[in-house]
Amino acid sequence: MSDYTPREDSLVEMVGIAKSFGTVEALRGVDFRVAKQEIVGLLGDNGAGKSTLIKILTGVYTPTRGQIYFEGKPVFINSPHEARELGIETVYQDLALVPLMSIARNFWLGQEITRSMGPIKVLDKKQMSDTAREALREIGINIRSADEPVGSLSGGERQSIAIGRAVYFGKKLLILDEPTSALSVKQTQEVLNYTRAAKEKGLSVIFITHNIAHVHEVADRFTIIRGGRKVGDFYKEEVTEMEVAQMVMSGKVPERLQLTHEE
Repeated sequence: MSDYTPREDSLVEMVGIAKSFGTVEALRGVDFRVAKQEIVGLLGDNGAGKSTLIKILTGVYTPTRGQIYFEGKPVFINSPHEARELGIETVYQDLALVPLMSIARNFWLGQEITRSMGPIKVLDKKQMSDTAREALREIGINIRSADEPVGSLSGGERQSIAIGRAVYFGKKLLILDEPTSALSVKQTQEVLNYTRAAKEKGLSVIFITHNIAHVHEVADRFTIIRGGRKVGDFYKEEVTEMEVAQMVMSGKVPERLQLTHEE
């Protein structure tokens, strides 16, 4: 693997990734790539291996074999903390937000702004609120007040806070895990808009979902996984939504694409 040269336009390349749990092979030599400022839809049925692949990228699991490259350099990601230090932020389906805390407190969670009152440091709540509101506004998220508790927000609004936080803190790769699950049509459209806004701000995005219609609307490219193997990579302009759905279900590449899709 040492003679492998990542593509210049890649933010992340995972090469020959395999993962076994005892005798069970969850991944069998998967190659996965995300270019700079690209939205990739990672698709596969339950048990396909996409969650395992993402957990390796975010440091939850260590691969049995394979190599990860980030910004052209080989990296070993041994914990979620190390993934975040590289600039990888994951917005999980259940979200890492505290419902009883305000929007501003959730936005700054773990990175709070403080000011000194004599020998004591206290939270600078005004600056936190003002900055959070402005940062969210810049990607098209208009909130009533940054002091509202997160628990009062809709599912789509909560997703927007998590996405806005990743954009503000200069993350390079945003991983969205089933971001539109259980959302209304209106809330879903808002999340898709925020996903596009994240790309426009310079982030790359991995969009994991079972809803092909949603990801087809925003993704530049699709990577389809089935049975721990990659079916293929397909740019949106070369494949229809129906063809993507059929490949997810059957693992078979349409004949017209077999000679042209990426291996």
